[in-house]
Amino acid sequence: MPKSKILLLEDDANLNETVSEFLEDEGYEVVSVYDGIEAEEKIYENTFDLLLLDVNTPGINGFEVLRGARKNGVEAPAVFITSLNSVDDLEMGFESGCDDYIRKPFALKELLIRIETLLKRSFFHEHKEYIVIDDHIKYDMHSNTLMIDGKAVTLGNKESRLLKLFMKSSDEIITHERIYTKIWDYDEESSDTALRTYIKNLRKILGKDTIVSIKKQGYKFVTQK
Repeated sequence: MPKSKILLLEDDANLNETVSEFLEDEGYEVVSVYDGIEAEEKIYENTFDLLLLDVNTPGINGFEVLRGARKNGVEAPAVFITSLNSVDDLEMGFESGCDDYIRKPFALKELLIRIETLLKRSFFHEHKEYIVIDDHIKYDMHSNTLMIDGKAVTLGNKESRLLKLFMKSSDEIITHERIYTKIWDYDEESSDTALRTYIKNLRKILGKDTIVSIKKQGYKFVTQK
């Protein structure tokens, strides 16, 4: 089985070396860089299974590196390494397209757990073409299209973004805060009422039991096993 390939952007030489050696010992192939410009070059020259990005880096910061990668169709899961603590910084991270973050200082074992969790998700695996929701409904992962009996279904912008988020994290609880960050743009005001409407619209199409409300936590999308 080929090794998973990870890009590591970290400008602290000691931390870069420590993380690289640790992940290589765990069986990963690691391409390490020290500034955002070099990171962009490596991303466009290679195909990575995961991006591990420091935020405050020379040249281009990690947020901008990932934002640019996402605009160019790079879908590899991404983890931010950061010493930033504010909610605004966290929101900016998820808005730029990250899947997780870990704050400095961190234990290498915790980093490994986060990486393994993301890589185990099947959403980005090339061999899997779609997620089966039920016998009639599938989600095409390459085109981000909902298919019912083989025909594409048109969704509203927010419903489409919400469904994509559910597909990326099926069978996991997604908090209200994460949904607001992912579904509403930074210059838009999120709304509990609007979110409930989008959930209701998706349930009408997918079935009421596919999206489960978790009291005071968020929602969980349940796929057919």
